[in-house]
Amino acid sequence: MINQSTIDKLIEMRLTAMSDAFHIQMNDKSMQGIPFEDRFGMLVDVEYTSRKNNRLKRLIRNAELEQTDACIAGIDYTSGRRLNKDLINRLATCEYITEYRNIFITGATGSDKTYMACAFGMEACKQYFTVRYVRLPDLLLELEAASNDGNFIKILSKYTKPLLLIIDEWLLLKLSESESKNLFELIHKRRKKSSTIFCSQFREEGWYERLGGDDNPLADAIMDRIVYDAYKINIESIYPSKDLSMREIYGIDRNQSK
Repeated sequence: MINQSTIDKLIEMRLTAMSDAFHIQMNDKSMQGIPFEDRFGMLVDVEYTSRKNNRLKRLIRNAELEQTDACIAGIDYTSGRRLNKDLINRLATCEYITEYRNIFITGATGSDKTYMACAFGMEACKQYFTVRYVRLPDLLLELEAASNDGNFIKILSKYTKPLLLIIDEWLLLKLSESESKNLFELIHKRRKKSSTIFCSQFREEGWYERLGGDDNPLADAIMDRIVYDAYKINIESIYPSKDLSMREIYGIDRNQSK
């Protein structure tokens, strides 16, 4: 009766993993000879591990990664692409997040930019950093709609709070004046407070023009806030004439990933 009362209290306190472990201990005769301190330590370990696992699952779910199966170990270094393995492994430690530095991942369609970015995102989740993935076209539409209906601050906060933001399809299309303004607000608020991964088909040298160049006073301001101290991964083919899309190598449907 006392044991059941204890289990009920544990459940009421939402210590469900501990209550389950306690119930198992009570029915396991081999536990009777184990000192109380050790048995209590086992219960705490079970609850602690359960909470950490639940937190990780929640972080991965909230990140909304395009490819949740992506991992650093799954990056292919033998497919004829120039990749700096040492740099990628160093970035996998997530030190760049604690330093508030950005990452630029550039390369042609099918070069596996999204997979690599999601792999970095998964590593960040595993180290319990908040992460969010979004395509730039979707982000711009959401910010524009929020600006029109009075929810701009709320939506802006949604993308400024994550310690790591992954923006895919960066500058796929040239921006309008209002899109540039909204993007500048986001970039400015994230500066020196968080990290952003930019995935683009275009090399960094062409971003200024795609932001509007000399005709857009915000182009300089945006570039100034993201370029400083950024790590750069440009995915190039060693033998362009024999190049294969990573989608062909992995057998991925062309409509699933970039």
